[in-house]
Amino acid sequence: MQLKKRTPCVGICSTTYGDLVCRGCKRFAHEIVQWNGYDELQQDAVRDRLQRVRDEVLTLLLVCHDEALLQSALSEAGLQDLDRMEAQYQLLRFMVRREQPLASAGLALAADAPELPAPASLPADRVLDTLYLMQLLDSEAYQRAKAHYERNFKVPA
Repeated sequence: MQLKKRTPCVGICSTTYGDLVCRGCKRFAHEIVQWNGYDELQQDAVRDRLQRVRDEVLTLLLVCHDEALLQSALSEAGLQDLDRMEAQYQLLRFMVRREQPLASAGLALAADAPELPAPASLPADRVLDTLYLMQLLDSEAYQRAKAHYERNFKVPA
């Protein structure tokens, strides 16, 4: 029996409000509407595009400064068997839920990443650079998806 792959939907659909690119899953409105009519190849092409963009952005924003610490964190989270980019992304999600800083896994924001804003109400040792990185990742992936849509699908007025 073959398992059915999940939809990329994350339950935060902004296309309902008129966006042509969903702020949640980063799919285009027409992909969301037609998703159940897509065959497996079409769905895989969308998933591949979304993953490729996520991985490109993650590569720009994240650096590993301690490979042994990263491998230990991946192992502790049970992610050591995934491909590297997927494992790092899932590790970040794991770390956000546990409020762990990037340094605890041998990771850091890239030097040219936007600077972490000063904490409003958190003590300095509770600054969640991992959450900030995930927000940057989400924002940049959305901007890239929007640019891709406008370049390839938007009809000039």
